[in-house]
Amino acid sequence: MPDIIQLLSDHIANQIAAGEVIQRPASAVKELMENAIDAGASEIQLVIKDAGKELIQVIDNGKGMSPTDARMSFERHATSKIRNINDLFTIRTMGFRGEALASIAAVAQVELKTRQAANETGTRILIEGSEVKLQEPCVVNPGTNISLKNLFYNVPARRNFLKSANAEFRHILEEFTRIALAYPAIAFRLINNGTEQYHLTSGSLKARVVGLLGNNYEKKIVPAEEKTDLINITGFVGKPDAAARTRGMQYFFINNRFIKNAYLNHAVVKAYEGLIDKESFPFYVLFLEVDPARVDVNVHPTKQEVKFEDDQLIYSYLNAAVKHALARYNIAPSLDFTLSPEIQHLTAVNRPQNEERKEQTQNGYLYNVFTDRNQAHVVERKDSLREWKSLYEIAQNPTLPPMPDRTQPDAAPASWQQPVEVHLQGKIYSDTAPAASTTGNMLLIHGDLLATPVKSGLMVVNIRRAQERIIFERLQEQVTAGKALSQQVLFPASFTLPPQDAILLQELLPDLQKIGFNILPAGDYTFTVAGTPPDMQPGDERNVIDEALDQLKNEAPDAVGNRARVLLANMARRLARNIDSMAQPENQQALIDELFACGQPEYSPSGKKVFFMLRTEHMEEMLG
Repeated sequence: MPDIIQLLSDHIANQIAAGEVIQRPASAVKELMENAIDAGASEIQLVIKDAGKELIQVIDNGKGMSPTDARMSFERHATSKIRNINDLFTIRTMGFRGEALASIAAVAQVELKTRQAANETGTRILIEGSEVKLQEPCVVNPGTNISLKNLFYNVPARRNFLKSANAEFRHILEEFTRIALAYPAIAFRLINNGTEQYHLTSGSLKARVVGLLGNNYEKKIVPAEEKTDLINITGFVGKPDAAARTRGMQYFFINNRFIKNAYLNHAVVKAYEGLIDKESFPFYVLFLEVDPARVDVNVHPTKQEVKFEDDQLIYSYLNAAVKHALARYNIAPSLDFTLSPEIQHLTAVNRPQNEERKEQTQNGYLYNVFTDRNQAHVVERKDSLREWKSLYEIAQNPTLPPMPDRTQPDAAPASWQQPVEVHLQGKIYSDTAPAASTTGNMLLIHGDLLATPVKSGLMVVNIRRAQERIIFERLQEQVTAGKALSQQVLFPASFTLPPQDAILLQELLPDLQKIGFNILPAGDYTFTVAGTPPDMQPGDERNVIDEALDQLKNEAPDAVGNRARVLLANMARRLARNIDSMAQPENQQALIDELFACGQPEYSPSGKKVFFMLRTEHMEEMLG
């Protein structure tokens, strides 16, 4: 048998490596900008054409490279940052793998111009598909100017899998934002298709946050700072009103490297408990400075996932730092145990306790309950059996209204709807809101469930989910027929989005228009809502838009055709609020009739059960 194992050529090996390192244009942007930062640049310019498919150019004023280094930088595993294995675990620079430029050169046409300040001339190198076409001296400013043209030109399958220009540029914008946030002392420019999107001067972190994410954050963020022996935490957290229904405005940096970590995110969200809605996401830009030996950044090819040596301790410090920041600026409630002057002068505070009052206190019920071990939860100690007995005596109280005649289930005495007074130990407890009320042949339970007898037993319907299904199918019919209704807004509302969300919304506008929205771009990532679908409550239009954006951020690549359905489901959930109308019997019957006229009455648009059947034989079995 002949030998069949062969070494791959450098060209194919580089293309395989490119698949791991350069997944899309944004990956190349990240690698090139990180190289510019490691070169000590104080100004970095990023030029993009056709979402990076045609051109990605990064120009910096860093230290540049010698002719030999310029050539060596395109070799695999060539790096200036690692000399031995220990360097790998104490790394603080960004592009240290030695694969980025080699991977990029394998799938793009690359032109590099670079010059060190001490040299009069620089070096120009042209590479296509890992093959050096030209190396010559050139005139260029100190620093490095690198251009990538026709990304994936020799890997058409990979190029075909790229998303739309808007989607790819959004990913580029995300990488640009992360790097610009991490280095506020560096000036950045972003030029997209000949238009300057950003011109960020060097300055403070707050100025960089506002410059990148919008002026509306200027008064919505507060500083967070905590310094310990293990970790230093700095940055900004948003006030509760800065929370949004979309993810994406959460930024963690470990030693100035952007990371994603669900565990640390939970620590921040936990600090906002009780301050924001459960469906909202807080805003934060937090920098964690940790000894590099205590964190492993080599667990993922993109270096966006890390492992900590003391993750539970870091969780506690981070949670405390965010709580402290919110409390310091009177956002979160905090306890103040100091007494005001008015309280200090009260007789109860000034009068000393005498032996008689002390003895009375010690003989009291509360003192005994809270001083006896495991007794604080007991309601009554000596007379508890007597209290329970009195509850059972209520059933024999002749003053209570009689039970209804079981032979006439539709007849409910009017007295059942009246408040029932129960006398217990001299106290009166009034039950003014019965748990269930009967109307016609149906039973309304706790206001949100509807029970109705059917041939096989009892059917219990979740009113809100039933309304969601009905409204969803009604809207779906209108969209399919091209007759979606829209009502003009008397006072059009304007809102500003972060740049990446604004690009997403621009992509969503045709789908939103199909369901009745009329949203107009107003420039500078600002939009005006001039029309909404009928019956939508004022203010809900922003929630629907935020939920749609969040869905689009996290959608699967094949989910584009499903966007209209997701939008309709969000709309239906927002409009399904008229539960109070279910008190009228005619509305209850109409709900049941409309539900079973739907094509899929059993499940809500989000896939939850709308009703369940309690069969007669099952009820008889439960009753023995």
